[in-house]
Amino acid sequence: MSAAAIVMMLLAMLVLWGGLALAILNLNRSEEGEVAEVHRDL
Repeated sequence: MSAAAIVMMLLAMLVLWGGLALAILNLNRSEEGEVAEVHRDL
C-alpha cells in the first residue's frame, strides 16, 4: 500500500467513525429532557 492510500484510508475511517460518534452523542443529548408521547393509529 502506498502512503497516499494509507492516508486516504485513515481519513475515511476518521470521517465515518467520527460521524457515528457525533450522531450517537447528539442522540443521547437530545433525548435527556424530552418525554415524547407517540400516538399511532393502527
